[in-house]
Amino acid sequence: MAGGSNQGGSNQGGSKEIVVQGTAVPFQCPKLTETNYTTWSIMIETVLRAYGHWDAITKDVVEEKKNYTTKGIIFQTLPENVLLQVAKHQSAKEVWESIKVRYIGAERVQKARLQILRNELETLKMKDNESINDFSGKISGIAAKFKSLGSTLEEEVIVRKFFNSVPKKYLPIVAPIEQYSDLETMTFEEAVGRVKAYEERLQILEEKEEDHDQLMMAGEQKHGESNGHGRGRGRNFESGGRGRGRGRGRGDKSGFRCFNCGDFGHFSYECTKWDDKDNNREANLLQEEEPALL
Repeated sequence: MAGGSNQGGSNQGGSKEIVVQGTAVPFQCPKLTETNYTTWSIMIETVLRAYGHWDAITKDVVEEKKNYTTKGIIFQTLPENVLLQVAKHQSAKEVWESIKVRYIGAERVQKARLQILRNELETLKMKDNESINDFSGKISGIAAKFKSLGSTLEEEVIVRKFFNSVPKKYLPIVAPIEQYSDLETMTFEEAVGRVKAYEERLQILEEKEEDHDQLMMAGEQKHGESNGHGRGRGRNFESGGRGRGRGRGRGDKSGFRCFNCGDFGHFSYECTKWDDKDNNREANLLQEEEPALL
């Protein structure tokens, strides 16, 4: 195992390399900011473990070279004001704890934050319009915060929380999983993967139903326009689907065109203009016939 040269970066921090089967694999060390301590600590711990230096954080006494190498990896990721505050510490463990206290707070504050996280997890519910990816990301974020505070959430806890928090539309997949699967050994990733597969199938079915409805509406409109040139045809078209026409009439009719008079805003079976024309025509016929009868 060998390390490469440091490559500084204003945003990414430093780049370390570790040799895996003869290939140098770079490790990007993120810069510590006021808002990314959780992700920063996860990344730095991973890098230190990859180099075999994590014991410099967990043990009180380690060899001098390992101690200074660990401090160097941490120092290159710190902003200047934090670096000046922790540079006084001799061991990498003291540096790590000093940063942790600065960003997480003392033990009393830490316990209060853990309680807040527990309440947040307990009240967390998935919204109807929320995706499985977004919701599972929220649970994973809370679990990561638990870890940064020195506590952990059991896999079974977050798996059950996930199943109990999804909307009712996922019940057909959640119920069989809970009944026939061992939740004590199921990983959170497996639970999310199963429900996500069901979500994708639901989306496909909804898209097909939407396309079918649009085709039906377009077909009805085209059929009505082709048969709506006369009063009788227009009435016959509507009489074959009066239930559907009336149901649709309860909403906005501004986009519907009458097949009798050609105006928008009503259906042909609601049209009164033909009735007015019929009445006027009958009155004219009566006036023409009265002199002949006399």
